[in-house]
Amino acid sequence: MKLRIAYQGEPGAYSHLCCVKHYPDMEPYACHSFEEAFTAVSDGSADKAMIPVENTLAGRVADIHYLLPESHLRIEAEKFLPIHHHLLGIKGASLKTVKHAHSHIMALGQCRLTLHRLGIGSAHAQDTAGAAHMVAERGNLEDAAIASRLAAEIYDLNILAENIEDAAHNTTRFLVMSRTVEIPDYVPEKSYVTSFVFRVRNIPAALYKALGGFATNGVNMTKLESYQLGGSFTATRFYADVAAHPEEKHLALALEELAFFSAEIKMLGTYEADLFRQRALQNTQS
Repeated sequence: MKLRIAYQGEPGAYSHLCCVKHYPDMEPYACHSFEEAFTAVSDGSADKAMIPVENTLAGRVADIHYLLPESHLRIEAEKFLPIHHHLLGIKGASLKTVKHAHSHIMALGQCRLTLHRLGIGSAHAQDTAGAAHMVAERGNLEDAAIASRLAAEIYDLNILAENIEDAAHNTTRFLVMSRTVEIPDYVPEKSYVTSFVFRVRNIPAALYKALGGFATNGVNMTKLESYQLGGSFTATRFYADVAAHPEEKHLALALEELAFFSAEIKMLGTYEADLFRQRALQNTQS
């Protein structure tokens, strides 16, 4: 029996594509919501989950940072997927017949200039793969979908225009979640990312003091995001990624100082930095 990897969305979604690309030997398992994908791993219906957390154009994916610490799952890896949008139509459709492009609001926004140039209007749909499914069912020459190449294959649609995204750097970062994950042994030649959430103590300058240890110990914090807890404007939790392994002394010292000024710290995982991240870092340094 094949191992399963859960994702949110309909077959053909970009999360599905990321599963196929990075885990070709696993069976993709479609879920209606992120909560359902997390639960599928928790209850054993799936072995891993592929969860999008941020996009270079759209920013962070809503609700994910609330769900990560409550899921009791661990981050096993990070994966990056360059997003290439395609205009999909039924057999016989062409750029001349298409009047409306259906897709998720984010995808429509990422192809706005191209759609304007082609003279095609936008129509909101719940998601990209769902739009492709709908266009296939409608069978209308005037309808098209903006979705992945995988969606075109699944719903037997023609690609009327390739790579119609306005920005070439459009990329989504995914986290691979599992029930139990061993922290990899530290190897000096490798690069690592450690992710955690924390809530500072209710004292003046607590955040400033909590983060001071990362600066004084030379730890590169690649991400820091805040979000409110329980509908309160006073309780704030922070999500952070740092480019280090807990076995490295400088991170151990920084976490020790963080703990002194924090009411809560929850480690989400330590994992090897994806090659995409490493190449991007090299490009910025060259």
